[in-house]
Amino acid sequence: MSALITADLISLDENLGESRFDVIEHLAGAVVGAGRATDFETLYAAARAREEKTDTGIPGGIAIPHCRSEAVTEPTLAMARPNPAVDFGAKDGPADLIFFIAAPADGDEAHLKILSQMARSLMKKSFTAALREAKTADEIVVLVEEALGLREKAAEAPAADAASGSVAAAGAADAAPARRKKIVAVTNCPTGIAHTYMAADGLKYAAEELGYDFKVEPQGSSGGDKLTQAEIDEADAVVFAVALPVRGRERFAGKPYVEAPVKRGIDEPKAMIEEALAEAEKPNGKRVAAGAADSAETVEEGGSWGTRIYKALMTGVSYMIPFVAAGGIILAIGFMLEAITMPNLGEVDPAAILEGASLTNLGDTPLSLYLGAALHTIGAFGLGAMVPILAAYIAYGLAQRPGIAPGFIAGSVAVMVGGGFLGGIVAGLLAGCCAYWLSLLKLPRWLASMMPVVITPLVATLFAGGLMFFLLGGPLAWVTTSLENWLNSMTGASAVLLGIILGAMMGFDLGGPVNKAAYLFATAGLSAGTLASQQVMAAVIISGMVPPLAMALATAVRPKLFSAPERENGKAAWLLGASFISEGAIPFATADPLRVIPSSVVGAAVAGAISMGAGVASPAPHGGVWIIALVENPLMFLVAAIAGTVVGALMYIVLKSLAGRKVEATA
Repeated sequence: MSALITADLISLDENLGESRFDVIEHLAGAVVGAGRATDFETLYAAARAREEKTDTGIPGGIAIPHCRSEAVTEPTLAMARPNPAVDFGAKDGPADLIFFIAAPADGDEAHLKILSQMARSLMKKSFTAALREAKTADEIVVLVEEALGLREKAAEAPAADAASGSVAAAGAADAAPARRKKIVAVTNCPTGIAHTYMAADGLKYAAEELGYDFKVEPQGSSGGDKLTQAEIDEADAVVFAVALPVRGRERFAGKPYVEAPVKRGIDEPKAMIEEALAEAEKPNGKRVAAGAADSAETVEEGGSWGTRIYKALMTGVSYMIPFVAAGGIILAIGFMLEAITMPNLGEVDPAAILEGASLTNLGDTPLSLYLGAALHTIGAFGLGAMVPILAAYIAYGLAQRPGIAPGFIAGSVAVMVGGGFLGGIVAGLLAGCCAYWLSLLKLPRWLASMMPVVITPLVATLFAGGLMFFLLGGPLAWVTTSLENWLNSMTGASAVLLGIILGAMMGFDLGGPVNKAAYLFATAGLSAGTLASQQVMAAVIISGMVPPLAMALATAVRPKLFSAPERENGKAAWLLGASFISEGAIPFATADPLRVIPSSVVGAAVAGAISMGAGVASPAPHGGVWIIALVENPLMFLVAAIAGTVVGALMYIVLKSLAGRKVEATA
């Protein structure tokens, strides 16, 4: 334990400057001076960057700045009790107890648990009072070691048990003791070292003061007890004090809840608990949505219709993509086999080829042509299901399961009348809204049981399918035809401009709504089978490959600019980018959005412009570099991808280098 903190890492009653960064600079220097970190600038930059994201001051005159850094060679605690106190952003004023936690970038779990325990100890008033009364650095070391020892924890347990026993005894004396409210909570933070566990303990102590039963699941680096389903089911309300998505959120479906940043769990734990219980008392209070594992598929009651429709569209797109990918790639392979067999064949009628031959009796039909026709047919069925599936799951996003059948049927009608993917979107929205409104009806129990299986699908199908067939089909078909004609007419500068726009959209939010809108635009056109639609598809694929590839190249070219975890993410990004998974750049964008997003947008736009200008075309809607054998003009496919990657990487390196110099100048 003594290896974590020593007397030379402690500063007592000194003037350490006016700003929090002066204190952090002093403590980082102490860590380096003690031989626990190799480079002051790297450690200070990491600590400063963490502090700039979120204030680390907490009520009670405490601050706990912390960071992970590749410069740290062993987990370390450095402590300051400055005079005067320094503002770290706490609501109740400046901090006079400051613990700096410096963790290695790849710190082991045992040490992370110790550091987390230190953060939790600071929530105990007796411990902080002893720290303020200590006269020497050696006394501080002893106090910290005791706080981290198991003996102290064991000594407290009987007292707690005795207290709970006395409460139980008092309750038993009553004829009908009141049931104690039960609260469960989840806490997490980006680093998973300090705030996760401090919020957990802050909520725990607040619940004890309020007289409630309480269980918490800290989702941090050093782990913690996981809530059982029984504990969740018995809870009256849920508190989410989080900075990241909750792992296993679907476990809490239907529970009243309050959700806020993790720091509020430290600053205002009582208020969060009371707000969660207040939601439980409201008939229309917030409830964790069913099926909440994927927030894009969740429609929370009380949300705005704009939000609901957006989430429903994203749900439809996410379910449609596998059909497009499987059907499109199989279709493209079928085309390739047909072209290899008969290069000058022109338009192939796969039905005629399959009708005149079978696998056991090919006759005069070459095997490759027969297999190509078979794959052509299978892929066409998959791709043909694209619009109905899109409509079905848009309706599902609005009305859950009762919307699927009406959406699928109305989407099929949209295809039949020529409405294309626009018709599918409209059909899905109509079917979903109708099914949702039907679910709001208050009906007798005998009739309500028939609604989701018979009545809702019947009425919603007639409503959406009828509108599509009799009223909306013609106008939507005209819009779809006009869009196809516009794409087919594009050449030269107009094609390059479209490539720039689509590329910028693909690089903007890395799998988010703008990225998906560009992808949907491209995949929707594939069903037309035109060269222009295939060129748009190629531009979107190549542009979507660029952001993760650019991040990977940047980490390889200038590794010293990146932490060890970032370099590991860079290695993974090579494969993700090559496979057209734009989300491979998300870890970089999350940590550094102001530099990553512009670099991704510019690099992807360059790639899109080159692709459209060179006429690269892809009949397949996914696959990245692995479908290069299927594309038209494969050389320029590679040129566009490489050019965009190099531009994006160079821009990011320059922006990150300038940021590093700025930090040095302010240090």
